[in-house]
Amino acid sequence: MIPPIPDAARALRRGELTAVELLGRHLEAVAAGNGRLDAVWAVDEGRARAAAEAADRDLAAGIDRGALLGIPFLVKDVIDLAGLATTCGSHVPAPAARADAEAVARLVAAGMVPLGKTATYEFALTGPAFDRPMPPARNPFDPSRIPGGSSSGSAAAVGGRLVRVALGTDTSGSLRDPASHCGVVALKPTDGAVPVGGVFPLSRTLDDVGPIAASTEEAALVFRALAGRAAPARPLQGEGMRIGYARGWFEEDEALHPAVLDALDAAAEGFRALGCPVEPVEMPDYALLEAVGTVIMYAEAFTVHRPLLRAHGDGYGRDVWRKLAAGAVLEEGDLDAALALRPRLRAQMDAAMEGFDALLTATVLAPPPRIEDCLAGSSTMAMRTIPFNVTGHPALALPCGLHEGMPLGMQLAARHGAEEVLFALGRLWEEAHPPPEPPSS
Repeated sequence: MIPPIPDAARALRRGELTAVELLGRHLEAVAAGNGRLDAVWAVDEGRARAAAEAADRDLAAGIDRGALLGIPFLVKDVIDLAGLATTCGSHVPAPAARADAEAVARLVAAGMVPLGKTATYEFALTGPAFDRPMPPARNPFDPSRIPGGSSSGSAAAVGGRLVRVALGTDTSGSLRDPASHCGVVALKPTDGAVPVGGVFPLSRTLDDVGPIAASTEEAALVFRALAGRAAPARPLQGEGMRIGYARGWFEEDEALHPAVLDALDAAAEGFRALGCPVEPVEMPDYALLEAVGTVIMYAEAFTVHRPLLRAHGDGYGRDVWRKLAAGAVLEEGDLDAALALRPRLRAQMDAAMEGFDALLTATVLAPPPRIEDCLAGSSTMAMRTIPFNVTGHPALALPCGLHEGMPLGMQLAARHGAEEVLFALGRLWEEAHPPPEPPSS
């Protein structure tokens, strides 16, 4: 069993566990569970072992770099990990990365142990497919279902307890969507809080790097290392924080599953029972936010991929071609017009947050579908995540129940830079509603 990060940190310092032994548990978990989940794409055991040995030497010498020292983590395969190719889930040729991405380097500097790469949908842009270098990752609660995407492998690995934390990216919900499907926690940070150098871009404007973790506290520990922030001298308390419930964003959507609506209504009542006033909130126009985000994402994605399409077009999957075509047909000036709307939309979101500490709304509107239904085109995913990429606000995905054994999720959003508010509410929620444990394989 892999212990939670705070428990592992205490055991390492008491001499009850070594970093090498902790790494061994992770390697055993990957070996035992990955055949069922297809979550982990590559493992660099040599580098991981060297990092674990270095952590043990530091602890023996009295050098303590913090709670993350000696803790293994995985990295979504659009993020550079030195010595491994960043394939982005594609047949397009990719050399081995010469250096770690900036986000990875920050975790390594904190003493974490880079274990390897996780599966991703091709270029973080499509859905599951079997004609790519890696098979699609599978949901740890039911391997016949998707884990969500595009940080699919990272969420499946954490949800399946192969690791306690993994890095992913989020352009329109790619951290929060799979976290909700896999019963884990994910943070889309404030725009610009975490560096994106060394990450293959989807949209340079909307991309964020963040953690997927088994609990809020573990996500908080990793985020602080990523963002270069210290923990508050006194942790914020979630009790008494005011929450605006953005039910109007999703309650009339045809794609809304009744179980999701029931779970979100129950979450609102649950926060009330925990001492948080919850009231309806008038939100900015969702359709406009979605349209602006979609134009930015596809226009910028096409700009990134145009030279690669010319050189290696036969390496791209059909679904990526189709998505990139949406960017190719945008008219001149569409991107500039969409970008020009961002400040106004951010101001509207800030106004919606007046009088509240956080906003509560949906992540995805239905439980995870079966992989075969996605491949057949009979299932599409309706999300409510891209607005916070457009406005840059931080958003935390949390589990909020099960439907027929499959996880459901919600998200909380807060003001720019207010990640600690989200962590306080996440901890409060988890004390009464612990994240679900996956069934044993």
